[in-house]
Amino acid sequence: MSVIELERASKTYPGGLQALRDVTLTIGQGELVAICGPSGSGKSTMLHLMGTLDRPSEGRVRLLGHDMATLSDRRLSAVRAHWIGFVFQQFFLTPHLTAVDNVATRLLYLGVPARRRAAAAREALERVGLGNRLTHRPHELSGGERQRVAIARALVARPVVLLADEPTGNLDTAAGAGIFDILWKLHEEGTTVVVITHNTDLAEAVPRRVDLLDGRLQ
Repeated sequence: MSVIELERASKTYPGGLQALRDVTLTIGQGELVAICGPSGSGKSTMLHLMGTLDRPSEGRVRLLGHDMATLSDRRLSAVRAHWIGFVFQQFFLTPHLTAVDNVATRLLYLGVPARRRAAAAREALERVGLGNRLTHRPHELSGGERQRVAIARALVARPVVLLADEPTGNLDTAAGAGIFDILWKLHEEGTTVVVITHNTDLAEAVPRRVDLLDGRLQ
């Protein structure tokens, strides 16, 4: 079953900047896909279209067979909340909250009761190897551990797809490899994972690599 479909998708910004050009791509359930290309190649734009953070200027984006162009902004917000987990280069953790509270906050907006939020957050942190860091605040964690908290936060709502935009960009080589190990494990467990990376060595190790240049698939 296809999870994400781009059909002749293009994105042109005001001023005529064409960031994405006529891209057709299908990502199936449980795939691990690395999107590669130089800066300005359209990688983040494509990820934003996949995650419904932006709409294409032309073409179609479908998630689980649903055409995103037919949905209101409110329904798109619901799609993001329930179907998609986001991980970014910046961790975007709340400084004064513990790891478990940072993760549980994602469920707050889904109306999950407090006790269930805490239990699900602990389970998600254990899943990424941070069961012994539940009460630590971001400043007490390494960069790699903070990114693991961010991944746990993305996973806690059990999304259909995990979209990661340069998740190792702020990490050293060892910590970055650890993050890729987690993404690979999630893929093996059945999560669909799409990751943008400049690390060609890591990208070549994943099952599928997609290259972009000047907004076009190569």
